[in-house]
Amino acid sequence: MEIIKKAQEMLEAHPLCDQCLGRQFALLGYGLSDQKRGETLKLLLTMKNHQLALSGNKAGFSNLRILASNGSFDMAAEILRNMRKRARKKRECYLCQGLFKSVDTLVENALETLEDYEYATFLVGVELPTAVEEREDEFKASFEVGYGESMRNEFSRDIGKKIAAATKKPAEYKKPDVVVLVRPFTGEVILQSNPLYVRGAYKKLVRGIPQSKWLCRSCRGEGCPKCDGTGKMYSESVEEIIAGPLLEKTGGEDVAFHAAGREDVDAQMLGTGRPFIMEIKRPRRRVIDLQSLTEIINEQARGKVEVLNLRFTSKDDIRRLKKAEASKKIYKVLVDFDRDVSDEELETIKKTLANAVIHQQTPLRVLHRRADLVREKYIYETQIKRLAPNRAEMKIRCQGGLYIKELISGDEGRTVPSVASIINAEAKPLELDVLKIIVEES
Repeated sequence: MEIIKKAQEMLEAHPLCDQCLGRQFALLGYGLSDQKRGETLKLLLTMKNHQLALSGNKAGFSNLRILASNGSFDMAAEILRNMRKRARKKRECYLCQGLFKSVDTLVENALETLEDYEYATFLVGVELPTAVEEREDEFKASFEVGYGESMRNEFSRDIGKKIAAATKKPAEYKKPDVVVLVRPFTGEVILQSNPLYVRGAYKKLVRGIPQSKWLCRSCRGEGCPKCDGTGKMYSESVEEIIAGPLLEKTGGEDVAFHAAGREDVDAQMLGTGRPFIMEIKRPRRRVIDLQSLTEIINEQARGKVEVLNLRFTSKDDIRRLKKAEASKKIYKVLVDFDRDVSDEELETIKKTLANAVIHQQTPLRVLHRRADLVREKYIYETQIKRLAPNRAEMKIRCQGGLYIKELISGDEGRTVPSVASIINAEAKPLELDVLKIIVEES
């Protein structure tokens, strides 16, 4: 039989443990482990060569010695002893170097590491030295192995089954909570805790707080006299206010803050808030009470920041969240003019900025971090109310991405039309608030 013959040739060339021999035929048959395949092949070879030996064929004795040494097969050694023939000493497996015997130890180490983490699903990953993988590739090529699997797969499956049995938790191949990275040839077990994602919305109730942490421009976070040693431009941010309690609850190491756009430092974020997703990196705990967390954040940030509707989500939602940056938004802005303006002029502003296309070149104030392009943005509706002879309040419902401050001032002609250009007067935005972000559910 071809399979038996090939197994015999493999053992004649190299010592192979049960797993490494059986793995070369892994795709043949169902419901068998590679170890069982290897044992079966060695058993069949032993029986065949025992028959030859009993008939006086010297090849039978020779092959039994190979099975006893290169196959480490005890039955072959026992037959030789019973026939008063000397068996050769067992040899270490050419491919795995006997490391499949250490699987239970690797599993114990993995279980000990997992004790410090909360998780519902896991995945086992295996790293092998390049030289080991190259040796196996060369072996397969030399014997034209067409139905085998890799050593990496076998280690991963064997370890994964034992962890699943011990923890009563399933392996998950697409989105596991944790990945157990095993390096069998060094004995290392490294745990990778995949991010936890929490979604919600935030309100920013005061001015002067940035959305995310700003590193000091002078020292880039190192700490210097200009930033009083903090390494930051601002003492706190929306990101840090929310992240603090989240990291404490989850035992995470760091966060990444994803939001549907951003408001200026001196702008408030009101209404139903700005959608965000907090990505907690390497969390140790995943089962947290989000209602309690909401109360903690809002109490600690009372009067400054408020979070709403916290819920667990996935990485896939980040892409959808980023699309929401272009959602419709409603702004309120106080405008000061350099002279008194008439009712007719205010009405002209209102009519001109209704159902209007705005051509806006990247504002000068963000030109250092944005490409210098001209973008078209749409204004759906504008309302305007006089507060004083030279002051008005405007409410603007527009496409996301429109720079409101520059819509008011004109930004040296880079925004057309602008409030300033419509009535040929200098116009200055005093206070800016985001009243609502209109997110269309897909």
